[in-house]
Amino acid sequence: MVVEAQDLTLKGRIISDNLEVLPEVRITNQKNELLAITDIEGKFEISIPSEVLKVNIVFVGMEPAIIDLSSTCSLLEVVIMTETLYDFMSLKKIDRLRMKRFKKLPELHKEAFEKGLFMTDKPCYTLEFIPYCEKI
Repeated sequence: MVVEAQDLTLKGRIISDNLEVLPEVRITNQKNELLAITDIEGKFEISIPSEVLKVNIVFVGMEPAIIDLSSTCSLLEVVIMTETLYDFMSLKKIDRLRMKRFKKLPELHKEAFEKGLFMTDKPCYTLEFIPYCEKI
């Protein structure tokens, strides 16, 4: 008997940390293959193989996001951070400032729920922080 892996259907919405809808956000797998692009309301629906454990979210002017998927999570409502320029600071200082903003994302998720942008008050996935210090 051959058991085939089930596909996972993901629906969701992507907004900025200013609680603005983001159309045409690219969602890719770890090989950078395009899985979906959000519609004009920031919504998407995709079917991915169950072995896909992470997806990337990329949009011009926003920090890239890596989402660690859970097998029980089929609704991805994501708040992504606006990319900010920091002048005359060390990468460690920049990462501290970015981490401070990153830690506020769950509060913003709840606020988006309260404003009717999201259907859930907290995410069912894990969002990875990508430090600049490791990029060099």
